[in-house]
Amino acid sequence: METQPASNPPGKLKIINAMRTLLDDRTFESLTISEIAAAAGVTEGLIYKYFKDKRDLLHHVLKEHYEHFLVQLDRDLQGIDGALNKLKKIIWSSIERYANHRVFARIILLEVRNSEEYFRSEAYALVRQYNRILIDIINEGIANGEIRDSLPPAYIRNAIFGAIEHSCLNRAIFNEPVSTNEVARIITDLLFHGIKR
Repeated sequence: METQPASNPPGKLKIINAMRTLLDDRTFESLTISEIAAAAGVTEGLIYKYFKDKRDLLHHVLKEHYEHFLVQLDRDLQGIDGALNKLKKIIWSSIERYANHRVFARIILLEVRNSEEYFRSEAYALVRQYNRILIDIINEGIANGEIRDSLPPAYIRNAIFGAIEHSCLNRAIFNEPVSTNEVARIITDLLFHGIKR
């Protein structure tokens, strides 16, 4: 389990960790505030002190995952030259995150996108930050001639996201293992070289 920011009071920390634990094998919709409180060893009132409702708590858990991921991504990209090399690293790091953090995978792939509130949340603001990193690297690749300028950057980004997410969906739903290296190799080969012989 990842460490929590030091600013979280002990009760809030218990609630966040309980939500993470429960989401490992339960759907968000099946959880109740009373179950979360019991798992955390706190009162329901304390949950409402820190979060306006169950969905707000879900978004907070996702936000913390993204905060850790963006720090890791920044570290992973240090010292890498060339847009294609950076894209390879982002693809590998993204798959690794889904492969080794099932709750993150379940939240982002299964739980949040059916709610308009998610698209107004702090978690989604971090998703957009991740999105911008990817678009900036694609634009860098177009500018330096590594990537074709006839392809809109947003479509390249969508192909990357779609390939990663579909490759990791069984991890989120069925808890099937994902081979990070193999999946990353196949996706980068497909995206960089296409399917023509």
